[in-house]
Amino acid sequence: PALLAMSMGMIVQKNQAKARNQLKRIADLAKLGYDPDFADDFEKSWLLLADMYIASSKYDLASSLCHLAKDHNRSCGRAWEQLGLIYEKEQAYKDAAIHYEMAWDFCSQAVPSVGYRLAFNYLKAKRYVAAITVCQKVLQLRPDYPKIREDILNKARASLRTS
Repeated sequence: PALLAMSMGMIVQKNQAKARNQLKRIADLAKLGYDPDFADDFEKSWLLLADMYIASSKYDLASSLCHLAKDHNRSCGRAWEQLGLIYEKEQAYKDAAIHYEMAWDFCSQAVPSVGYRLAFNYLKAKRYVAAITVCQKVLQLRPDYPKIREDILNKARASLRTS
């Protein structure tokens, strides 16, 4: 827990390199001996390090950390969400939609940003009806959610009419 706190402090201080090194140490400690008592700390550190790797376009390293977090906690919505983001950046929209769908389910369909990403990937994967359904759920949660109506809902409806 102390290494994770130090890493978070270094991130706040904009010292990404030192934070990344501390998070790598935590990941190495988990490989040596995973202690279920510190499961939350390991999960947070893996996902934080995966965030850093995603920001620097190291998707293979980020993916392995997300899978590690997901394997230890199958209901970790954040790991599913980050995997969806990785697939989305690699333009594998069907795979991204599958992972965002899991994240959407694990957050009880209550996080509008995940819903937006899911609807976007449904749109890109040409699953227009599913995209419209998710958009409507997001708009029920937050009627003023920015750009979902123009970016996804209207495009999905137009595409559905023309197909």
